Amino acid sequence: MAGILDLVGNTPLVELQQLNPNPNVRIYGKLEGNNPGGSVKDRPALNMIRSALERGDINTESHLIEATSGNTGIALALMAKLFGIDIELVMPQNSTRERVLTMEAFGAKVTLLENIERCRDYAEEKAASGTHKLLNQFANPDNYMAHYKTTGPEIWRDTNEQVTHFVSSMGTTGTIMGTSRFLKEKNSDIQIVGCQPTEESSIPGIRRWPVEYLPKIYEPSRVDRVMDVSQQEATEMTRRLAREEGIFAGMSSGGAAAAAIRLAQEIDTGVIVFICCDRGDRYLSSDLFG
Repeated sequence: MAGILDLVGNTPLVELQQLNPNPNVRIYGKLEGNNPGGSVKDRPALNMIRSALERGDINTESHLIEATSGNTGIALALMAKLFGIDIELVMPQNSTRERVLTMEAFGAKVTLLENIERCRDYAEEKAASGTHKLLNQFANPDNYMAHYKTTGPEIWRDTNEQVTHFVSSMGTTGTIMGTSRFLKEKNSDIQIVGCQPTEESSIPGIRRWPVEYLPKIYEPSRVDRVMDVSQQEATEMTRRLAREEGIFAGMSSGGAAAAAIRLAQEIDTGVIVFICCDRGDRYLSSDLFG
């Protein structure tokens, strides 16, 4: 019988049946909401905590702190408590109530501040004071290595080594950095496509970082193309995924799906895989599905 940590990863691929505009292209969504914590962030959360414990960087007496826009926080709240470690999660004030309540349900302390940049500064200040340990998903190689070890191999295996394009929203960029590393080792012709919001768009889970806050793990050379997605485009595609494909996901998934569908219109043949980052029930108190 499996414990809860054994259920992280090996998420299914589901083929789009209604929204694919090109009959010579196959588009698959990787349903990361099927992870026990409900998002793709279970993978790096587990790898960051487990690796830090193995190295002796943290122990069960440590007090962890992390800035998060939501999904990483939920995943870390789950993982930290399973390993018997206290954690404080720092989030923007506009985070949905579902996220806060989920973290608190797992036993985490939640602090709300004005925006993600301030959250990151606050977490780093507390870590610098010596009272807390910072995992720092934005600069931690254990973040992207989780995807090198799991997400990339799963996509390669489950497409029978036929994947031609990988599409991922970019937040901390761990998913795209780790998956790119693995897939490019298998076939350097595979195209890695990142999604970011257009100027002035706000899409939870996807960021257009100011230069001074750009994640240190991000290497532009590992992304072949960056596609801008508008807030309206991501919202509309998220709703269409639910109504036409039965895929109930969040707004960053809609952004990645929109990019994947736009990409399918540009190529003659191929196998596109995009990341469905989480589940739609995390957004029911917002106007996403209103």
